[in-house]
Amino acid sequence: MLSRQSEMRVVTEEDIDALEIGSAILGTGGGGNPYIGKLRAKQVLREGRPMRILPLQALPDDAKVVSLGGIGAPLVSHERIKEGREGLRCVRALEERFGFRIDAIACEEIGGQNSMEPLIIAALAGLPVVDCDGMGRAFPEMQMTTYSIYGHCSTPSVMCDCHGNVVTFDHAVSELWHEKMARACVVAQGGASTLASAPMDGIFVKRFAIPDSYTKAISLGRTVRAAQKRHEDPVQAICAFEHGKQVFTGKIVDLKRHLKGGFVRGEAILDGFDDFQGDTAQIDIQNEYLVFTRNGVVEVIVPDLVVILDNDTGEAISTEMLRYGQRVSVLALPCHPLLRTPEALKVVGPSGFGLGHLTYRPMEETDRKDMPA
Repeated sequence: MLSRQSEMRVVTEEDIDALEIGSAILGTGGGGNPYIGKLRAKQVLREGRPMRILPLQALPDDAKVVSLGGIGAPLVSHERIKEGREGLRCVRALEERFGFRIDAIACEEIGGQNSMEPLIIAALAGLPVVDCDGMGRAFPEMQMTTYSIYGHCSTPSVMCDCHGNVVTFDHAVSELWHEKMARACVVAQGGASTLASAPMDGIFVKRFAIPDSYTKAISLGRTVRAAQKRHEDPVQAICAFEHGKQVFTGKIVDLKRHLKGGFVRGEAILDGFDDFQGDTAQIDIQNEYLVFTRNGVVEVIVPDLVVILDNDTGEAISTEMLRYGQRVSVLALPCHPLLRTPEALKVVGPSGFGLGHLTYRPMEETDRKDMPA
């Protein structure tokens, strides 16, 4: 038996509501809009399929764990609703390929709709979801997980789309090549699919996954809800919960987005007000918000989190939901230490996004004068 039932958290609809808010914040604009994922997750619960979250340290060393999530452009996943069992087909195909049953599902990225997908698929498969993920946020490319960064080979992997197609990537010479091939395939499948990677051993997951991701995201969402009910500032509540800081308040005055190579790319321009009156900011986008620049100086850069919130509700605005004229707050939140090691920064630091002319410094240490744009 994988674990005693008493060790697992049974997910409620209230948890799903909180997860929608928390995962959107941690998604830094990406990961897919969690609203549709929330509706799908609640439907699965109402069908009588329980969702269970297994504490990371309760995972047996020899457990077989599959990480999965959506791949493609968030804008497509928002406009084209999933068939619903894409991820389950992925899991069953991997079980047939490897000749053993999967013990648990892990989350690829806790940000956005990809926080919901593992819960939905695990419930359909009768499996628990491990309380962890591979990013602690959202990133646009598959090799940008701690699983891949610290040595896991993601192939053989399986990608399934809403049409019923099942594609197996038997072997890739590197995690980056896996990403390139999968990205080409998802473009052919219409811009949004689900992918499950090769199984990992429990001992590896316990060492290299970002821990307590679901607990954190649900608690973060509950923090926002509590601030709203008390008529307190939810933006400051988030900063206190996440040890973050508010770096801008302004209005979106220009917005450029386009779909290229399976990604949403572009930039948002903001004019400041309140404490930032007279300032101008720019946020660069590749599915997620990557770089925050104020008055020509980079202040926050990936892998730390740049988050855009509705100025009144404190709820996150994803890249596909940005609109001209929105009044927003911009936050900087620190990433997990596993994303700040030299080997991680080669993949998820500025150079991993073609920004090699910029140098990463943790947001807690950044002096604006040290980071010219």
